[in-house]
Amino acid sequence: MWTKQAVYRLLEESDVPYEKIEHPAVFNMADLNQLHLPHPEADAKNLFVRDDKKRNYYLITVHGEKRVDLKAFRQTHHTRPLSFAAPEELQEKLGLAPGAVTPLGLLNDETRQIPLFLDSDFAPEGRLICVHPNENTATVLLQARDLVALLEKAGHPVEWADL
Repeated sequence: MWTKQAVYRLLEESDVPYEKIEHPAVFNMADLNQLHLPHPEADAKNLFVRDDKKRNYYLITVHGEKRVDLKAFRQTHHTRPLSFAAPEELQEKLGLAPGAVTPLGLLNDETRQIPLFLDSDFAPEGRLICVHPNENTATVLLQARDLVALLEKAGHPVEWADL
């Protein structure tokens, strides 16, 4: 399992510039907003969803307070009906607890079959993103393109998406 400390080591060994901010546990965007972290424009919200047959799982990461229309996502990406994965599925698939969902959790997906759909709002060069380092007691601030490159290098599918 990729712990917070293992994620920090990976970022350092991969020469990915990042800033880490330790803080009390946050479980949702309202909790995050109470912390008044720097760079609120880089805040990300993560949704771990599955299809109705529990065969395909998806991680959707969007900018801040943006809402995700799962029906529109389904139509665009040709999936079966979607719903949020249960906490047990999140633990089994990504080794994460509710409130700690993060693209870095994909490092725990040994099958490398769970795609990340990353909001294209983060696509411009130099755009920052805030994500948990697999625990919700810290935030990592890094360039979104560095995050994508790190995940792709580890063999995880990533798609920029208009969400």
